[in-house]
Amino acid sequence: MSEEFEIKNKVAESGLINFDLSSLIPKGERKGIDLKEFLFMEMVLKEKDFREKVAAINVDEYKDSYVYIYNSADTIVPLWAYFLITAKLTDVTKKIVFGNHEDLEVILMHNAIQSHDFDNMRGKRVLVKGCSDKEIPENAYIELVEQLKPIVKSLMFGEACSNVPILKN
Repeated sequence: MSEEFEIKNKVAESGLINFDLSSLIPKGERKGIDLKEFLFMEMVLKEKDFREKVAAINVDEYKDSYVYIYNSADTIVPLWAYFLITAKLTDVTKKIVFGNHEDLEVILMHNAIQSHDFDNMRGKRVLVKGCSDKEIPENAYIELVEQLKPIVKSLMFGEACSNVPILKN
């Protein structure tokens, strides 16, 4: 094929780094623990009963998973109750948080972004992928910009064929 008819990938030649934020999503099963199940009549925390139910937790069910502890009952639970469950599971889980599934995802993405090495993007043009088949908390995009703004040459959001310029340094 002659050079005048050669097809060139201008995006690949541009030095643009495509970054998919979903690549930072920690892999592993997510499991919730509802404190309501540990309460007497799903309403009252009786310490002795609570401790027995915590002791009966099969820790193997939570091995290498990400756990969120929440309370769907309309009752006040003392903070030590969260301590007991966390102490029971912390040796087998990857992470335990208080809150719902969405809270867990925000914390996991926060940790992933804070610990990721973005040095390969220093002084580069970076395009953050706009669409993903995985759910990404909005806060992750905010934290990503905080990390990238001081180091990248330019930052864009979207796809190579249609992107939104965010900043130029």
